[in-house]
Amino acid sequence: MTKRLSSNDPHEVAEAAHRTAAIVVGRGRESDDPEVNEKLIGLIKELGLGTLAEMWADRPARSLPGALWRLYVLHEWVQRQPREVAAAFAAGSTHAEVSRVIAGVAEPPSPEDLMELTRQILAGVFSGDVATALDRASAFCHVMAVGLIDPSAHHEDVSKDQIAQASRMHTTAQDLHQSARLWRQGSLV
Repeated sequence: MTKRLSSNDPHEVAEAAHRTAAIVVGRGRESDDPEVNEKLIGLIKELGLGTLAEMWADRPARSLPGALWRLYVLHEWVQRQPREVAAAFAAGSTHAEVSRVIAGVAEPPSPEDLMELTRQILAGVFSGDVATALDRASAFCHVMAVGLIDPSAHHEDVSKDQIAQASRMHTTAQDLHQSARLWRQGSLV
């Protein structure tokens, strides 16, 4: 008989989150099949954002499930709002040139280029160097944080919401960078 996961037991929920994250990353890294990689990149479409949130959103940002959650949300955001993201990225890239280069996007970045960038970042987790993928995502978030508060990217003054979003992007950039460091040390779990 299979043991059912009880949402009342925080230890079981945390264990399940870390186990599923390790399985997802492991499955991608074990397979040479490009279809498996694409299926893992499209996990949000198959499971839904809510399901991934239930599994991973509450885990620490500097953990494997926490980092995966942030990568999937970042990818989904770019897929849903490519033009807005492209405008903020373009504004930020003029002030965060090193991060723009690390992120690795074409110049000037089109909405489609940024959609492909986040797809490549996720693909890197499954078939490339995980730490490099996390560092690229971190750099992307850093550029976005700068761009979100650049008044030249907006027709009006920067709002409190934009400042808050930029702050979250900055924190996410730091968390992903530290997650990359932890992966290199073999301690991102």
